[in-house]
Amino acid sequence: MPIVGIGVFMLDNEKAEASVLAALKDGYRLIDTAHIYGNEAAVGRAIRKSGIPRDQIFLTTKLWTADFPNAAAEIDVMLKRLDTDYIDLVLLHHPAPHDAEAYKAMEAAVAAGKIRSIGLSNYYEKEFADILRVASIPPAVVQNETHPYNQWRSLKPLFDRHGTVLEAWYPLGGRDRYGRGGTQTLFADPVIAAIARAHGKTPAQIILRWHLQDGNVAIPGSSNPRHIRENIDIFDFSLSDDEMAQIRALDKQQRFSTF
Repeated sequence: MPIVGIGVFMLDNEKAEASVLAALKDGYRLIDTAHIYGNEAAVGRAIRKSGIPRDQIFLTTKLWTADFPNAAAEIDVMLKRLDTDYIDLVLLHHPAPHDAEAYKAMEAAVAAGKIRSIGLSNYYEKEFADILRVASIPPAVVQNETHPYNQWRSLKPLFDRHGTVLEAWYPLGGRDRYGRGGTQTLFADPVIAAIARAHGKTPAQIILRWHLQDGNVAIPGSSNPRHIRENIDIFDFSLSDDEMAQIRALDKQQRFSTF
């Protein structure tokens, strides 16, 4: 699984298709979508139009809570919407009734070759433990809001014990359609801004490099081609141990989302 990708949350079909095409052109190979986003078909079109072989792209999508009672059938529908023979990673989007049954349906889809790996989104200690009690396949990934102000230092050792990787949504703090969120707060943080100046990089690049070195997968979202290129241009420098420690010290267990 690539360690940096692009997410298409809140992008309409036109923007999602354009963003995925731009990302694939710029070297991204991890694409994250979801049923509830309403743009799976657009993501599938972009993958086909890119000309990049399907086996070189890591595609993630998510079962919405309303899908849980009929997860097996919904997985087949997702394959059709994405126009693909298999999905690299499918997540349960939120804890909800019937999530244990939905997880077992995902395990059956792995056995059938429809899905390569499975995981969770917005699951924390109790919910993660509940799934482990029924799981034959431990979650490969848990996708939660993660950034320098909310680092999940208590959760990561639990995930590590089960071979589960933390994937960051809102890796840069996030913003909603009204511009509210934590991105500008994080970019203006004096520690992050100073490290960015020292490296001649942007605050976004510093945060994403921190994710990389801290062992997180990150999926920043953007429809801006310049930002898409910027967000993957993080492999020509590294943060020192001291700089990593400075960013770790920013952890406030502060989330910018409401879920």
